[in-house]
Amino acid sequence: MRDIQEIYSELEENKKQQKEIRKEYKDALGNANEFPETEEKLKELKEKKKQIESITQSRMGGRWDEFEKLKARAKELNEMITDVAMSTLMDGKTVAVKDQYDNSYEPVYKITFRRIT
Repeated sequence: MRDIQEIYSELEENKKQQKEIRKEYKDALGNANEFPETEEKLKELKEKKKQIESITQSRMGGRWDEFEKLKARAKELNEMITDVAMSTLMDGKTVAVKDQYDNSYEPVYKITFRRIT
């Protein structure tokens, strides 16, 4: 098995190369004939889309507010289920849930690293 530091160093080198290629790509796009004007059109369309969405949301009124509350509650519940799953796992128990159709689900764990400051 490879050393974690060796893998991390390879990952960092990979990211560095991606960054260089991404910069070259953006430079090449900037030199493409139609790209700048297409980008401007896209920006205008995105702004128009935001305006339409805003108008529609205000017309929905309380129903849209209910949607936003449900979305926030779903986020809270996802955090809660993660906490309970980790606690259950730490107790040495199996973690699984079932939906209304009796389909079983098992958790997927992801580990990421962040810089210590």
